[in-house]
Amino acid sequence: MLQTILERILATVGQLSVLSKNLLDRGLIYLDAALPSSSRHRKWVIVGVFSMPVLGAVVAIAGSVENPQMDTSNLPTVQEAIQLNVDSQGVFNVAPLVSEEKIHRGDTIVSLLQRMGVNTDGLTNFLMSDKVASNLVNLRAGRVITVQQDVEGNLVWLRYKSSQDNDAQRAILVERKNGQYSARFEDITYDRGVVARAGRIESSLFAAADKAGLPDAITIQLANIFSSEIDFHRELRHGDSFRVVYEDLSVDGRSVSSGRILAAEFVNDNHKYTAYWFDSKNQAAGYYDENGRSLKKSFLRSPLAFSRITSGFTTARFHPILKKWKAHTGVDYAAARGTPIMATANGTIKFIGQQRGYGNVIEIQHYGGYSTLYGHMNNFAKGMHRGTKITQGEVIGYVGSTGWATGPHVHYEFRVNEVPRNPLTISVAQSEPLNKTAMAEFKRTQASLERKLDTVTGTQVAKAE
Repeated sequence: MLQTILERILATVGQLSVLSKNLLDRGLIYLDAALPSSSRHRKWVIVGVFSMPVLGAVVAIAGSVENPQMDTSNLPTVQEAIQLNVDSQGVFNVAPLVSEEKIHRGDTIVSLLQRMGVNTDGLTNFLMSDKVASNLVNLRAGRVITVQQDVEGNLVWLRYKSSQDNDAQRAILVERKNGQYSARFEDITYDRGVVARAGRIESSLFAAADKAGLPDAITIQLANIFSSEIDFHRELRHGDSFRVVYEDLSVDGRSVSSGRILAAEFVNDNHKYTAYWFDSKNQAAGYYDENGRSLKKSFLRSPLAFSRITSGFTTARFHPILKKWKAHTGVDYAAARGTPIMATANGTIKFIGQQRGYGNVIEIQHYGGYSTLYGHMNNFAKGMHRGTKITQGEVIGYVGSTGWATGPHVHYEFRVNEVPRNPLTISVAQSEPLNKTAMAEFKRTQASLERKLDTVTGTQVAKAE
């Protein structure tokens, strides 16, 4: 039944559609017959016909305006004062923008500020005429410029940290007031913090230190501290580990430098070595192990921080230049040309100059009949002369290949009463141990530093309180 109803509805719609079409066709025929024969007149008649509905609407609107239904001319007007009080709301009081930008190689102060969107009008002339501001001409890549600018992009002030030392750094402050620039120096004091980090050796000490986020300066300190106990050239093993607590120096909450290692632990071939910095009125400052014994030995194990041994101490070695068998009375450490060479102990320069196959050489006389020799130097450090007093770890020259050498390295000899001895196997005495009074103070310092070391394990990185 429902289907029958739907069919009838569709049929009716179809019939109405046909009827509408027929009526429209007949209307157009009658209209065409009634229109003038002139095409111009026919056009204006058509426009007039189709404009009639629009004109009717306009007339209706006009009639409604001229004949309003309600007269509102005598109604009272309501007015209300609205107090915006913009200044007190601070709508337009935008705080000046403070930002930092890292200096790139080749940057000038003007190009850097323009990159930051700061207006630099008149700054170039000021830099050329002001004695303090002229120091901004030479910017060091990697450092940071701090800038404050107003909402219009005009400079309020800029600060450039131009120098640094262990405790404070000097900065140049440039200010702009009423369109005029001024500059002055100011001292900024470091904020000191303590950081603890740990790592595990997989390929090299530096690779492990980088992975742990340890600064290079701290890595070098770590190697120097344990240099009398561990030969970092030959004795590192895969799986060796370290933990370090060191000073972190920051300015405005940003780390800018690292200070001294305060405590360190190094596990080498399953043997643990520890070091704690201890500075007391009753004892010389330095690093001591868990038993209060000084880690500073009379002689360092090597004159180079990092290198590799190419020739060891032997009574018979085939000489690569002389082409014959000859005793090699020292150890050769290969390193890049220009690598600093350190004195392995305190002493006095006995000889400096050229000496046959050794090329540029320095010989240092130490206490008790000990002496050391450093050969094939590229050049000597400044201030090195015969009779100069030398301290352990002081740079005396730089790696080269002068004399009979096939490549850059340092030839290092250790002598006892002028007789060469193997520097890798000879045993030398340690420095004086702590006395009883200093030992009690050291134990308290050690316990505090040990707690900081315990904040990191394995390769975890943590911030120590």
